Amino acid sequence: MAPTHRPRHTRIPKDKFSLYFNHLKSQPYNESPAGRPPGPLYSIRSIAWNPVGSLVATGSSDKTLRVWNPEKPNVRFSTELKGHLAGIEKIAFNPVKDAELCSVSNDGVVKFWDVRTKTCVNEVKSLGNAHSLAWAPDGSSVLVGNRRGEVFQISPTKPAALSSRQLPVDINQMAFCWSGEKVFLPTTEGTIRILSYPELEPILHVNHAVKEGESTEFVLKGHTASCLTTELSPTGRYLATGGADSIIALFDTKDWICQRTVSRMVGPVKSISFTFDGSYVVGGCEEGSGLEVTHTETGDHVHTFKTAGPCEAVAWAPTRYCLAYSDLGVLRIVDVDRK
Repeated sequence: MAPTHRPRHTRIPKDKFSLYFNHLKSQPYNESPAGRPPGPLYSIRSIAWNPVGSLVATGSSDKTLRVWNPEKPNVRFSTELKGHLAGIEKIAFNPVKDAELCSVSNDGVVKFWDVRTKTCVNEVKSLGNAHSLAWAPDGSSVLVGNRRGEVFQISPTKPAALSSRQLPVDINQMAFCWSGEKVFLPTTEGTIRILSYPELEPILHVNHAVKEGESTEFVLKGHTASCLTTELSPTGRYLATGGADSIIALFDTKDWICQRTVSRMVGPVKSISFTFDGSYVVGGCEEGSGLEVTHTETGDHVHTFKTAGPCEAVAWAPTRYCLAYSDLGVLRIVDVDRK
């Protein structure tokens, strides 16, 4: 299923970004005419590329989990992975294995798949109303969170969670630092906690006096409503967070200061993705239309991808300027290297 090798563009300058993409049309990846009709009822909740960018997977609210060859948009070249009995909330490829995919559904079931053989190789149940997951960078474990503030450490080869932890506040879609020693947890209070892994203990503390009985834990503050998702840039320079307040905040990971905010979205930010070089960031919203691309270092708006409707899930490819996104229940890809 892997695509043929093609030369890739190196970093595109900010003032040239729109010139590269203006003339390009997105490629739809439709399922068979006899299959589900496109539309918001069958929304794609999550999009994931494998580590080398040769496969892209989609997980949907109608329980459909599908893996596509980005070079071949016809559905007959895709693979449907069957087994989930509830809507799929989040999917992610193992960061060190090209063909191992993890998915979580809102009935509390996590499945690990070998996409080459189309088989589920491990399953963990009874995780509550699970809705978020993140792979540790070494691919040895997955952290899963549910809507009751519980987090579970899960092995790809064990049928039960390795450990669980009840947190004091509900969390949303989390992200690891690239060493795997820290995990960033966005909360329903609008803050982002920075915890050690796998201990899940606060790493940073305030260095000024607090009232007796109050926590000294240092948290990131960048939203006036629930923080829904977070993503670390490939360079590790910025942590991006998306909130129900329609804002993306960019935190400098050296001083943990919010350097800039992006406020062009019109609805809650459900997903965030950086380009492979960390130069540009895009957010997916559950309202409005269009995808706004922002230059990370300056906060300047550089391009708008026109869409028919809201795009809840977005994902830049890990190796090139190629954006996958959902639009009215259909996967679409726009690739600057496509001939």
